[in-house]
Amino acid sequence: MLWIKAFHLVFVVSWFAGLFYLPRIFVNLAMVADTQSAEYQRLLLMAKKLYRFVTPIAVLAIGLGFWLWFGFGFSGGWLHAKTALVAGLVAYHVWCGRLLAQCVAGKTPHGHVWFRWFNEVPVIVLVAICILVVVKPSF
Repeated sequence: MLWIKAFHLVFVVSWFAGLFYLPRIFVNLAMVADTQSAEYQRLLLMAKKLYRFVTPIAVLAIGLGFWLWFGFGFSGGWLHAKTALVAGLVAYHVWCGRLLAQCVAGKTPHGHVWFRWFNEVPVIVLVAICILVVVKPSF
């Protein structure tokens, strides 16, 4: 079970790295005025490749999380809260995919300031999940 936990952590860290960087690319996309420029197209290519790379990593992280869940059981309020946060993170990941699709269509849906705030969501989720996993508060 320790091997499963170790690989789960590796994939979770990798997934978060992608979720930290992808919205940062959106910030840069929103700052480019011409959607046909080489700069915009290069950023778009980076975003598409990153999203395609990070999605299977997310699936592996979640799959290994389920394996741990079935191995250790699903008990404790902290685990319910963590599971809810992970579900929110999956929704955030899907939302990133939809934002990317809009950028591919040449319609940057928001300004760079909005994307800067959007970029902070996975940081807050990571802090909350780490506290829940390490402290395991009872509620």
